[in-house]
Amino acid sequence: MVTHHVFDPARRGQVPAGLCALAVMTKAPQAGRVKTRLTPPLTPDEAAALNTCFLRDTAAAITAATADGRSRGIGVYTPVGAEGAYDGILPNHFALLPQRGDKFDERLVCATEDLLAIGFASVCLIDSDSPTVPAEVFTEAVEALREPGDRIVLGPSDDGGYYLIGLKELHREVFADIDWSTERVLEQTKQRAEDAGLPVHLLPNWYDVDDRTTLGRLCAELFGENGRGMAAGGAPSTRDYLNALIEQEGRSRIWPEVSTS
Repeated sequence: MVTHHVFDPARRGQVPAGLCALAVMTKAPQAGRVKTRLTPPLTPDEAAALNTCFLRDTAAAITAATADGRSRGIGVYTPVGAEGAYDGILPNHFALLPQRGDKFDERLVCATEDLLAIGFASVCLIDSDSPTVPAEVFTEAVEALREPGDRIVLGPSDDGGYYLIGLKELHREVFADIDWSTERVLEQTKQRAEDAGLPVHLLPNWYDVDDRTTLGRLCAELFGENGRGMAAGGAPSTRDYLNALIEQEGRSRIWPEVSTS
């Protein structure tokens, strides 16, 4: 049974006027199909479980950002037919939208096009790899897109990409000729926006968790003495899951200590 409303992108005017879509791009969390660069140190089942935690924490931050009624949480998912996989992961007030397109840039373009066609006034496409991004960042993105005039909102990632892109209109050019999965993504996107005459609003820098090194960084953020996630109470699902793994077998496999000698 599917508990979430699934948008039909062929139908117009499905949402109230003026809303921003806070849309997390997601692949159904199946072992061996998600977070594969985290195996090892995680097993495929553990990587899928961690991906589920990432989605829950991102959805919780989005939910907090939508409390003022100016935005709505959406899961832009793949594959079609996996709608039921999000029961118990995304809150029931989230809606779902199937992804279209084969290549990464095509999926981003199609998601933007479909969400605007449904009736959203603006769209933020959000990755599912940054579970400690706080609600305040999403609120800032929504507010920036409510300002008069066209613009692009970007959330820079430390690896040279971005964890969020926000648009008020579909500008295909900002997704064109980008060297995806490289450190050049953000700068190339900013250049495409500049070429199109679009101002860029930059959100705070954050980071993606997609390999052993960034998993260690996440653990340091959540469990270190000065971890901002722990201090802010952020990413509780992720924190609880990783803490359970560490308590079961020690930290060496998941978060090995760095030698200072």
